[in-house]
Amino acid sequence: MAKIASKVPSDSTDGQISTQASSVYDRLKDDILTGQLKPGVKLRLKDLIEKYDTGNSPLREALNRLSANGMVVREENRGFRVPPASSRELIELTRTRCWLEEIGVRESIANGDTEWEERIVLAFHWLTRAARSDAAEAKYTEPEWENHHRDFHLALISACGSSILMDFCAELHQRSFRYRNLAEVVEYRGRHELEEHRELQQAVLQRDADLAVELLHKHYTVTSDILIASGRFD
Repeated sequence: MAKIASKVPSDSTDGQISTQASSVYDRLKDDILTGQLKPGVKLRLKDLIEKYDTGNSPLREALNRLSANGMVVREENRGFRVPPASSRELIELTRTRCWLEEIGVRESIANGDTEWEERIVLAFHWLTRAARSDAAEAKYTEPEWENHHRDFHLALISACGSSILMDFCAELHQRSFRYRNLAEVVEYRGRHELEEHRELQQAVLQRDADLAVELLHKHYTVTSDILIASGRFD
């Protein structure tokens, strides 16, 4: 009697590929954001399969997902590349962040409740602790600082009533983080960034929308100017 070979259900195989793709996606994105993968570098499948210890299908799925949100550039018939980085794009990125987060801040100030205020206070508390820790003192690309920095800025706009706007702002924050890493500026000499955040927090909690927006624009623009002055971008 012939032995019937067992087969792995296709949905199980698909699930494994999807899980691997998610892992590769996270690792690739992290390497791009932290500058481990430099702007314009061609992402060769063979090299990536070896580096990330994965298969062709999970890798392609991860690259397609990254290209969909702009983290990877897909070139017709030429594969994938790490996105370029330029002063012009950084200026555009900064201007767009200012536009969107101004809306988020104004809407949050108009509609935010005590829970929103508590989120801001707590986020600033953790940001302060990160700034004072030995590992992150005055080093604004450290993971601990960056995590709390992102949470603080998102807390400011978290009562805007638009999850779509929040998602866009989070994505733009990530792209800005990439520029900070690429510039390799770990210290902003003569600048008191934590104090800038403190003033921003106070303006928001006092419901002074005009002042909060002014401080936010200045905060982002000063950072952009410092990164451009690093000379790392064309």
